[in-house]
Amino acid sequence: MAPDFETPQARPPLGSTPDDPFDDSHGHPADEPPAEFSDLHLHRAEHKAAGPEAVYHAMKKVSREAGLVRGLTILTKVNQAGGFDCPSCAWPDPEPGDRASFEFCENGAKAVAAETTTRRVDRAFFARHSVAELASHGDDWLDAQGRLAEPMALLPGADHYEPIPWDDAFRLIADELDALDSPDEAVFYTSGRTSNEAAFLYQLFVRQYGTNNLPDCSNLCHESSGAALGMSLGVGKGSVRLEDFRQADLILLVGQNPGTNHPRMLTTLQAAVEHGAKLVAINPLKEAGLLAFAHPQHVRGMLGISTTLADTYLQVKINGDQALFRGLCKALFEEEARRPGEVIDRAFVDQSTAGFEEYRRAVGATSWDEIERRGGIDRPRIEALARRAAATDRIICCWAMGLTQHRNAVATIREVVNFLLLRGALGKPGSGVCPVRGHSNVQGDRTMGIWERMPDRWLDRLGAAFDFHPPRHHGFDTVQAISAMHEGRARVFFGLGGNFLSASPDTHYTSEALRRCRLTAQVSTKLNRAHLVTGRTALILPCLGRSERDLQAGGEQFVSVENSMGIVHQSHGPFSPASPHLLSEPAIVARLARAVLGDRSTVRWEWLVEDYDRIRDAIGRVVPGFDDYNARIRRPGGFPLDHPVRDRVFPTPDGKAHFSDAPLGGVEPGPGQLLLMTIRSHDQFNTTIYSRDDRYRGIHNERRVVFLNAEDMADLGVSPQQPVDLTGIDPDSHGRPRVARRFLAIPYDIPRGCAAAYFPEANVLVPIDQTAEVSNTPASKSILITVSPAARPGS
Repeated sequence: MAPDFETPQARPPLGSTPDDPFDDSHGHPADEPPAEFSDLHLHRAEHKAAGPEAVYHAMKKVSREAGLVRGLTILTKVNQAGGFDCPSCAWPDPEPGDRASFEFCENGAKAVAAETTTRRVDRAFFARHSVAELASHGDDWLDAQGRLAEPMALLPGADHYEPIPWDDAFRLIADELDALDSPDEAVFYTSGRTSNEAAFLYQLFVRQYGTNNLPDCSNLCHESSGAALGMSLGVGKGSVRLEDFRQADLILLVGQNPGTNHPRMLTTLQAAVEHGAKLVAINPLKEAGLLAFAHPQHVRGMLGISTTLADTYLQVKINGDQALFRGLCKALFEEEARRPGEVIDRAFVDQSTAGFEEYRRAVGATSWDEIERRGGIDRPRIEALARRAAATDRIICCWAMGLTQHRNAVATIREVVNFLLLRGALGKPGSGVCPVRGHSNVQGDRTMGIWERMPDRWLDRLGAAFDFHPPRHHGFDTVQAISAMHEGRARVFFGLGGNFLSASPDTHYTSEALRRCRLTAQVSTKLNRAHLVTGRTALILPCLGRSERDLQAGGEQFVSVENSMGIVHQSHGPFSPASPHLLSEPAIVARLARAVLGDRSTVRWEWLVEDYDRIRDAIGRVVPGFDDYNARIRRPGGFPLDHPVRDRVFPTPDGKAHFSDAPLGGVEPGPGQLLLMTIRSHDQFNTTIYSRDDRYRGIHNERRVVFLNAEDMADLGVSPQQPVDLTGIDPDSHGRPRVARRFLAIPYDIPRGCAAAYFPEANVLVPIDQTAEVSNTPASKSILITVSPAARPGS
C-alpha cells in the first residue's frame, strides 16, 4: 500500500535550498543564473536555410553520436519504404517512387543521431551522479549522456536512481494506482512520438482503469487548430496534401519557421515556387527558412546557390495575425464593392457556408485604424496582398505555433478560415488549410483516442469492441492536469514519452505540482529534466526508439504513424536495440495494464502484443477510417484518411462551413511593457537541446538571450548584450511574480513592442492560467513583460 499523500516530501519543496533541482536558470547550475556570459559569439543572421552548412553540421552530429559509417547506414533507412519514420517532425513523405536517397533534413539527422548514439545511461552512470548533481547540468548535457539502458527507480529519501526489475516497476505503479481514492487522481500523459499501436493500447488501458485523464502534447501546441477547424469546417485537421503545393498559386506561411521546425517542408516550398506559386511570409521575426533555401542534395544548393522563397515578408506584430486577416477580408469586401461578383465567391458562400452576413457586419464595424494598430501592417500592404488573393482561388494557408499559443488563438485561426471561405479556396486542388504539426505522430495519437474529451459515439465503439463501459466524464487536459497535481487532486503522473516539465508552462508551478505527486513515472529513450523533478517516488522506464528492431513472440514487428496531412504509414526499425533491457511502448503499456487491471480486464493484453496485427485489427473495429487496416498499411506509402472538406463536405451540425465574427482580441502592451513569445533555436527539437547554438539567427554558445527591437532597447536604456531581467506581468492582476533572470539583450529585426526568447528557458514566464479561449492551450506567445537591467548575483 502506498503511503498517505500527507506524508512529508522526501525531497525539499521547490526553492527551499540552494541546490534545488530546477529553477528559471535552466541550463546553468541551479543555484543562480550565470554571473558572466563570456562564451557568447554573435554572427550575422542567415538569409537562407540549409546548404552545405546543414550537411556539415548534420554529419558532425551523426559522426559524434553514432559513428560516421554506422550513422550513414542508419540514415539511409529514414523515411524510406521498409525503413523507419523520422522521430522529428510530422511533415509528410513523397510517394515511395519520388523519394530521394536521403529523405531527411539537418534536424532529422540530428534526431536520429541522438537516438542511435553509442553512449549509454545505465546503473553505473546513476551511481556516479546524484539527482541534484544531474540537475546542475544544462539540457544539452543531459541529452548528450546517451540512451537510457534499464529501468531505474528513485525511492523515497534516496538521492540516486537505482535499478529496478521491470516486474517490480509495474507492481510499484499498480500499488500506487490501487491506493488512490479515484482513478481520476491519476494523470496519463502522452508525447507525439508514440505510435498508433501504443497510443491505442494506452487509451484503452486508461479508460478501463476508469478515467479520461489523457492530456497530451497537442494540448500545448495545435489544440487551438483542432478546435478552430472543427468549429469552422467540422474537421480538426488540415485539408491539403503534398500535391496541392505544386498546384497552388498563392501560399501564405503564417506564424511558423519551417527552416528550424520542419525543414523538409522547404523542399516542398521550393518545388511550389518552381511551379509558379508565390509565397508570402507573415511572421514577427525574419527567419532564414522563409527567405531562401539552398537544397543540400542539389548541386546548386551545395554550391550555396539558393532559391528565393517568400517574395513578400509581412513582419506582423506578435499576435497581430487576427487583425491582419481581418484586414485582408475587409479589403476583399471593398474590392467586391468595386467589382461586384468578381471577388467574393458568392456561389460557394451561399450554398456551403453559414454566418456570412454576420461576418460582413463584423468586418464593416472594424476600422482600418484598429487593424493597423493591432497588426502592425499598414493598409496599402494589406490591400496589395488582398488583390493578389482576389486573382486566384488556389490559396493555401499554413501555420504553426505562432498562431496557436495566444488567448485569441482559436478566433485567429477561424479568421484565416474566413479569408479562405470568401475566396472559395477550399475543396479545390491547390487550396486549403495546412496546420503544420511539429511532432511525428501527434496527429495519429489523437486519431487513436488520446484525448480527454473523446465523443460518445467513439467511446461507444470502444466499449462494444472490448465489452466494458468507458467513463464519459471529461478528463484533464495538460493545464488542468498540472493544476490538479498542484492542488492534490491528482497524485500519480505517468508520462508515455516526452519531457513534460520542460514542455509545460509556468515552470515553478509545474515543478511544485510534480513534487506533490506520490509517484511520477516516465517512459523515455533519453535523460531529460522531467526525470529530475519528481514525485516522492520516481521511475524511468526505457523504451525502444523508432530506429530499433521490435521483436515480440510473434516475430519482428512494425508500427504505424499518421503524418501532418493524414497519411498513415509504416515505421519499421531495422537496427539492434541500445540495450537488451528495453521494451517497446506497446509492451510497456500491455504489461502495465495487466499489472494494474488483473482480472478486472478481459482484454488479452499479452496476446495483443505478441503480434501488432492484432492491435491493428482492434483499431479497425473502433477507429473510423481504419477498416482493413492491416492490408492497407502494407501498401507502399500507406494510405490517406478521408477528409470530407477536400470534397466540399462539411461535417458540422448543419452541413455548412461557418464564418466566425469574433471581435479582434489579444494582449496589447502598455507603456514600458513588451509582448514576448517563446521560440525554439535551430539546434533544438521541441524540448530536446542539441547545443547552445542558433546558427540561423547568429547566436552561438548561449541560450539565455532575449531578442529585442533596437529602438525599444534605446528607450529602455539597455545596451546590446547587457544582462537583463524579464519580469512577467499578469494581465488579470493576480498570480505569483514571474522573473527570468539574467538574459542577454540582443538587438534584432523584430517589430517594436515585441520580444522573443527560447523555451524552455522562458517558460517560467508563462502563467498557468493564461490560456487560449476554447482550447486551453498555454498562451506562450502572448507574455506581457518588462525588461530591466539585471542585478549581479549577490548584490
